[in-house]
Amino acid sequence: MKRFVWGRYWSVVKKEMIQIKRDRPSLAIALVMPLMMLFLFGYAVNTDVNDIKMAVWDQSSTPYSRELVDQFTNTRVFKVTAYASGYDAIESMLDDGSASVALVIPPDYARKRDRNEQANVQMLIDGSDPNIARTATSNAQLIVQNRSISMQEQRMQKEGMGELESPLLLDTRVLFNPNMESIVFNIPGLIGLIMQNVTMILTAFSLVREKERGTMEQLIVTPIRPLELMLGKITPYVGIGLFSFCLVLVVGTYWFGVPVKGSVSLLVSLSVLFLITTLILGIFISTIAKTQLQAMQIAFAFILPSVLLSGFMFPRESMPLVIQWLGGLVPLTYFLEILRGIFLKAVDLSALWKDAVGMGIFCLLILTVSMLRFRKKIE
Repeated sequence: MKRFVWGRYWSVVKKEMIQIKRDRPSLAIALVMPLMMLFLFGYAVNTDVNDIKMAVWDQSSTPYSRELVDQFTNTRVFKVTAYASGYDAIESMLDDGSASVALVIPPDYARKRDRNEQANVQMLIDGSDPNIARTATSNAQLIVQNRSISMQEQRMQKEGMGELESPLLLDTRVLFNPNMESIVFNIPGLIGLIMQNVTMILTAFSLVREKERGTMEQLIVTPIRPLELMLGKITPYVGIGLFSFCLVLVVGTYWFGVPVKGSVSLLVSLSVLFLITTLILGIFISTIAKTQLQAMQIAFAFILPSVLLSGFMFPRESMPLVIQWLGGLVPLTYFLEILRGIFLKAVDLSALWKDAVGMGIFCLLILTVSMLRFRKKIE
């Protein structure tokens, strides 16, 4: 087996640093793009549904009906944007998107309230967006249920029957994210996704650029080994990627208000392993692609499955078992568990070692395959 020579390795590192310094656009992408993407996705990717546009057809027009409307708007889930005068107006609003739901209060609502009779309130929901429809349905049912219980308690107190006691009480405690804010869940995932995409694309272009510019010929006549060449090329990008990671970490913590509850040193250490893994993955892509366009296409062909299979957008537990296994072939899957574990739960290595080992195994496998595919010759 040929010996690894540090001198040749450092020569490649110096060459790549000079090339990065001359290639200002790539350096700008590595340093600025992560911040741009974090701000863009940090505000755009939000699964919390608030201010659902609600139209109201209040046929009762009484303090009782206005009190019911206030019950909906006080939750901040619903926002009254229009008042309708009939079903035709409601249908028009739902069609053109000026309203997503419509609350219809019957004319006998107040009279039935006074008589302690059951009053039927109707809500029409635009189901074209299932997320909004589910949120509107569950919150509307909860509001009406709470209002109904409150009315029963008031009636029983008037009749001297005491307060209504529920036979079953649920004590709910939400850990790690008490307010259940989606941004607290999304920001750690966005950091991992952004760093994967930026570092992988940059290194995918690295060797391909050598092929296109013809500088690969100069490497052919040197005694540099494949391992020395690959490690030498990714080393500068490890430093750049780590700097970009720390930058988006600071922005995610102080701008978006998602603090790191666990060990920062552990997070940085495992992040270095992830950066090395994605950089080697970029080198692997460069061994397949012959042009930078092909490298870009292959990189994006990997990015989409990594978003879908890693658990970034959708819970992996709800996926079929085969799809979960495919997700195990994506390094982002392991890094997301590490990020969210340290960010939200403050766990240590004893809870994350499986993900760290899985990411390390993937790194070694992709490095081995890249070395086998690499050829110091013009193809």
